[in-house]
Amino acid sequence: MSTTPRAPRVAIVGAGPAGLMAAEVLSAADLEVHVYDAMPSVGRKFLLAGLGGLNLTHAEPLEQFATRFGERSAACMPWLQLFGPQSVRDWAQGLGIDTFVGTSQRIFPTDMKAAPLLRAWLHRLRHPAQGTPVSFHMRHRWRGQLHSSGFEPLPTPLDTASAHAFTLTFDTPHGPHTAHADAVLLALGGGSWARLGSDGAWQAWLPPQGIDVAPLRPSNCGFDVQVNGRLGWSEHFASRFAGEAFKSVQLSFTDAQGRAFKRKGEFVATQTGIEGSLVYAASALLRDEIERAGQATLHLNLRPEWSAERVLAEVSHPRGSKSLSSHLKSRLNLNNVQLGLLHEVLSKAAMHNPIELAHTLQHLPITVCATRALDEAISSAGGVRLESLSPDLMAHAQPGLFLAGEMLDWEAPTGGYLLTACLASGHVAARGLLAYVHARPGTRADASPL
Repeated sequence: MSTTPRAPRVAIVGAGPAGLMAAEVLSAADLEVHVYDAMPSVGRKFLLAGLGGLNLTHAEPLEQFATRFGERSAACMPWLQLFGPQSVRDWAQGLGIDTFVGTSQRIFPTDMKAAPLLRAWLHRLRHPAQGTPVSFHMRHRWRGQLHSSGFEPLPTPLDTASAHAFTLTFDTPHGPHTAHADAVLLALGGGSWARLGSDGAWQAWLPPQGIDVAPLRPSNCGFDVQVNGRLGWSEHFASRFAGEAFKSVQLSFTDAQGRAFKRKGEFVATQTGIEGSLVYAASALLRDEIERAGQATLHLNLRPEWSAERVLAEVSHPRGSKSLSSHLKSRLNLNNVQLGLLHEVLSKAAMHNPIELAHTLQHLPITVCATRALDEAISSAGGVRLESLSPDLMAHAQPGLFLAGEMLDWEAPTGGYLLTACLASGHVAARGLLAYVHARPGTRADASPL
């Protein structure tokens, strides 16, 4: 008896940018797409990340853009060639969201907000002009629980009478829910901001399925400092200057392997250390050096636009009856937090030694001894090793299981790189999944997007 082929059913676990991008690609190909997420609503971390202005991507050339992914640059380049910075801008434009390039070459929506983009995106997923609407299942928490079919693909063809290849079980407010799918795409996020859904619990679930996972580590994170052998700032500095910003300073660091970082920007003093965009940009090198040596010492130039000779001349200028602090404020335009940091690292005698003071103003050492907790980080490094996956992000050990987003083993600085790579990996995994189900006899999956 003949049967009518049905559209393959896909389960996407995780409703962040990677999962939603995958859903868009698969929906456009007329697959039956179901998106599951533990949170009450979609894109929680995406919305929070955009509160200060949604940084979509970056305007630098693709070759330079790809270098921001460090040791994974070569692996990420094919993703970015498929769906790179310009693709992100075009995609946003297709949602009715205009973008602009800021002075730092970062790209933002014209209204700087994440919510309008997410609303437009969800509307298109639920009511596509072409393709099949995406079904969303919120408050569905997958805990790695599987029924007897496990992750083993069942016999083909996929017709109305055949069983599905995958069976997943979710915890919901109404009790366990069983879902069946012909292919699964996991986009569960990393290990930061657990309250928004990215708790990294999947690290324990995937290795038994033959998928190699590198431990998650903080990325784009803050650090605790060590000053004169003491953990943390002095009580005086912490109580007075926590939350104060260091602006227009230059941070330099070279690790034991000779990898160097030097950039101008700003960061913030915290109760126990430092954080902020300039620190985040150097965080991977600093973190790795701490893991190797137990600590890392960076240097600040508080007056990067001045020559060493000018700094020494200003420090040495007669100050008359002025206090040293007033003198430094007037001659070098230092503010209170910068003066406070000088007092943290220099003795009283050194503060009154013009040569030593001038040198420190442009080579001020800060020793960091620990990253802040993973859950406090902007993002995470580590995750599913790319060596466990095919180029289209299907698990070697589990055909039909695809993975995307921050749960993969790559990292990048802030500046639009994180979001772009999440979107791109979701696009790549979806295309791989589409090719996978299309290759199975008896499907009616449309391979035209490939």
